Amino acid sequence: MIHLTKIQEAAENLNGVSVHTPLVKNENLSEQFAAQVYLKREDLQPVRSYKLRGAYHKISSLSENERKLGVVCASAGNHAQGVAFACRKLNIKAVIYMPITTPAQKIKQVKLFGKENVEVVLKGDTFDDAYNEALLFSNENKAVFVHPFDDEWVIAGQGTVGLEIIEDSRNTIDFLFFPIGGGGLAAGVVSVFKQLSPETQLIGVEPQGAASMKTSLENGKNTALTDIDKFVDGAAVKRVGDKTFEICQHSLDDIILVPEGKVCTTILKLYNEEAIVVEPAGALSIAALDLYQDQIKGKNVVCIVSGSNNDITRMEEIKERSLIYEGLKHYFIVNFPQRPGALKEFVNEVLGENDDITYFQFTKKNNREEGPAVVGVELKNRFDLDRMEQKMKTKKIDYQHLNEQKELFTHLIL
Repeated sequence: MIHLTKIQEAAENLNGVSVHTPLVKNENLSEQFAAQVYLKREDLQPVRSYKLRGAYHKISSLSENERKLGVVCASAGNHAQGVAFACRKLNIKAVIYMPITTPAQKIKQVKLFGKENVEVVLKGDTFDDAYNEALLFSNENKAVFVHPFDDEWVIAGQGTVGLEIIEDSRNTIDFLFFPIGGGGLAAGVVSVFKQLSPETQLIGVEPQGAASMKTSLENGKNTALTDIDKFVDGAAVKRVGDKTFEICQHSLDDIILVPEGKVCTTILKLYNEEAIVVEPAGALSIAALDLYQDQIKGKNVVCIVSGSNNDITRMEEIKERSLIYEGLKHYFIVNFPQRPGALKEFVNEVLGENDDITYFQFTKKNNREEGPAVVGVELKNRFDLDRMEQKMKTKKIDYQHLNEQKELFTHLIL
């Protein structure tokens, strides 16, 4: 673990730079889970995520000569913004490598926080491509590489989140939920809690499609995943840090996986009911609560809301993924008879009065008796699916339910 004195030194170093974010009781979640649920609002940092803490603490530790040579990092989002903010504050030059596929909004934010101190270089299609280019630049130019998570200075900076939680909490914290990507935040906060509040249950949360820490813990060694779902971009890494793995391996009480669709449902719920805007990684800890609802009943619970850098252009996809997860959106390949009135018959005799066709794609390419169409249907009640499929079977309609065929569904829909 990172020694408590190092994290306390980081807190002093960050005084006046990062915000001591509020620990707020959420009444709706507390009522829902019959517990006292508090949110640690790291989405209220100047760069809208906790990443500022680790980035600034690391960069401010550099020698005068290292500062003159500048720094370099690779990131597709929050780490880049933290580094940019820190470099402008400390008047240090930074080169930030981002994938070519990075949304324009994120690139703009990095330049906004860094101003003339930051140069953004777009390289490769993935984070790994940008990461390799950044390492190459570091070696060739002697610039300090600021790792997004696998660095003791960075981990100590992120650990200050834990110090603030303990300082602000009036009661013993029974459960602490936090997101895990590369593991920097997790390693920092568990280091604090194991030393100051060892009775607290420390629960890490990963997206189901990027379970790199859970896989590594199960294997007993740091293990790289060959493929991940990048949707929860703030917590989707193929391989966690060696330092963060070592700390988490001996400190986590549990690690749970949350489906990406459930994350989307949580994002929408927080926005609609609490007016809180979070990014997918920022919703992870809250999305995990009902998977622990029996254990947390009557307990004091803290969820770290890690960030709110959510691109508004993603909202349609978030809504779509949520509906699919909730069982309210279904896609089919339906082989319609190629005769007038076939679609009308489907609408009138198969769909219920509350069902809505939201997607339809059909092209007549030949003179066969049947022609396939991709049909998307939104239901008001998830249990109406059985009724709809039974009607198609009764009418001997040839169909395939795409939601259950991951590869075909991804190819045609997502």
